[in-house]
Amino acid sequence: MSKTILVIGTLDTKGTEFAYVRDLITGRGHKALVMDTGVGIVGKPAFEADIRAEEVAAAGGGSLAEMQEKRDRGTALEIMGKGAKELALKLHAEGKIDGVISLGGSGGTSIATTAMKALPVGFPKVMVSTMASGDVSPYVDVKDVTMMYSVVDVAGLNRLSRQIFANAVGAVCGMAEQTVPAGEDKPLITATMFGVTTPCVNAVREKLEANGYEVLVFHATGSGGRAMESLIEAGFIAGVADITTTEWCDELVGGVLSAGPNRLEAAAKAGIPQVVSLGALDMVNFGAMDTVPEKFKDRLLYKHNPSVTLMRTIPEETAQLGKIIAEKLNQTTGPTALFVPLKGVSMIDAEGQPFYMPEADEALFQAIRDNLDTSKVELIELDMHINDPEFAEAMANRLLEMLKSHQ
Repeated sequence: MSKTILVIGTLDTKGTEFAYVRDLITGRGHKALVMDTGVGIVGKPAFEADIRAEEVAAAGGGSLAEMQEKRDRGTALEIMGKGAKELALKLHAEGKIDGVISLGGSGGTSIATTAMKALPVGFPKVMVSTMASGDVSPYVDVKDVTMMYSVVDVAGLNRLSRQIFANAVGAVCGMAEQTVPAGEDKPLITATMFGVTTPCVNAVREKLEANGYEVLVFHATGSGGRAMESLIEAGFIAGVADITTTEWCDELVGGVLSAGPNRLEAAAKAGIPQVVSLGALDMVNFGAMDTVPEKFKDRLLYKHNPSVTLMRTIPEETAQLGKIIAEKLNQTTGPTALFVPLKGVSMIDAEGQPFYMPEADEALFQAIRDNLDTSKVELIELDMHINDPEFAEAMANRLLEMLKSHQ
């Protein structure tokens, strides 16, 4: 069956390259729907697009003529990115596109991925970019954007670029052509995990799966927490086992794995059942030891591996973390239980382990007691370590009860 691939591109500067991509798509028996996001400061479009630049600018709240007159590249990129996003969302909602592809440098990549990131997970997205060999997080964020390094600049057709562009077309067309084999669709549960909370998360996951649920485990690395929250907001998730809330340590103290200030809000606002714990709130994450900021050099540091250094949170910080988590959960509109492991919150926060600091844990626990609205959130304190099998069993059983009564 023929598919329609949305081609997003700046036809004023890279028209030859996009014409090549368009023709490769149609050569495979599919339709190429070309959207021109070029502002026309450098020159005119190389060919007439299906969706002209004037339409994109208008959808982004701007005027192409005004942008050409002002020649403000930054503002133009923002307007065209917003316009591409709005139009792509509309085309997707109407069932008119089956995949999206683009080519570009930093500007073209910014415009096209603004649209790609707005489209649902699972929708084919391929971005050939000069930026793809570096930090692609601004372009990918928490969506499944496939980034392909262009190797050479997107500037003309040559022996190398023709092959790379053809590979990209093959990728997006192959994605659009692919039919996912049917499987048993079970209700989805999300869980959060770190290496130091793995025993607990694995046990919870196994219990939930044995009871007919499919569990999506997210690594609590900042992007993992944001990805989970975005899926909850999109309505895909039936319940949450948010065992590892460590990303708040990095947000508060300044580590490298923050999920941002809205972490722990999606499930509360969606009103879905959630069980939450305090996994890995004993640590802030940094890169290699020599990357730890100078102001933290005298703190308790632990070399997790050559690329990751952990810093123990202190009572002043854990007290703030307890207050933050309580206040986030107090926003809940659905069944919520907070499980407190009184004997430690991570594998290295146990008696005899490097981050064992009872006074820091107690500051965390007391702040929760002082700030949690127990008329909304069930507080369950257990004289166990977070990785004790009985602790995982209790969390899983309580979530199963919530899910059953919430149906």
